[in-house]
Amino acid sequence: MHQEIIMGGVGGQGIMVIGNLLAHAAFKENFNVTYLPIYGVEKRGGQADCTVVISSEEIGSPVVGSPKSCILMSRASLLKYAPRIKPHGFLLLNSSLMDPREVPRNDLDLLPVPANDLAQELKNDRLANMIMIGAFVERTRVVGLETLISTLPLIFEERHHALIPANTEAIRKGAEYAWIQLSKYPGKPKAPKE
Repeated sequence: MHQEIIMGGVGGQGIMVIGNLLAHAAFKENFNVTYLPIYGVEKRGGQADCTVVISSEEIGSPVVGSPKSCILMSRASLLKYAPRIKPHGFLLLNSSLMDPREVPRNDLDLLPVPANDLAQELKNDRLANMIMIGAFVERTRVVGLETLISTLPLIFEERHHALIPANTEAIRKGAEYAWIQLSKYPGKPKAPKE
């Protein structure tokens, strides 16, 4: 197994948190893992990206040129990374913030997830990132969902452990959304043609 993932968004969306969570979960499942955060200079609102490489073999470099998968939560990230995804790769898109018709390619396995809308149903807008990672793990099975959830205490400081139940609920909500979409469209929905 070898999975290269780029996650992109803006500061404050929790991109680094879900990248770190996925990397720790993969390590917990005994995979080789690299995690490379890329920060803009701004504290909030600047570009925030990370790459995660998960492999059963040794990993040569944490740098990813053409990922197999992307989790994108901002329009700037879509413009930057969608052209770089490998042909027939997987794109998980926050459709609360971007129209899937903005995807510049039609050869991708696309799953639009209205993450912000689903987070509002949980009465916490800050859970959109956890909805996205839950949907990603359900769709790709790169790690087990329960492993991902059990990893939350490792990435949250102890003073934030009270937030774990809400984050767990968001991960499960994202996974459920992805599962429902897959059952509706078992042929893997593609990006709309231009």
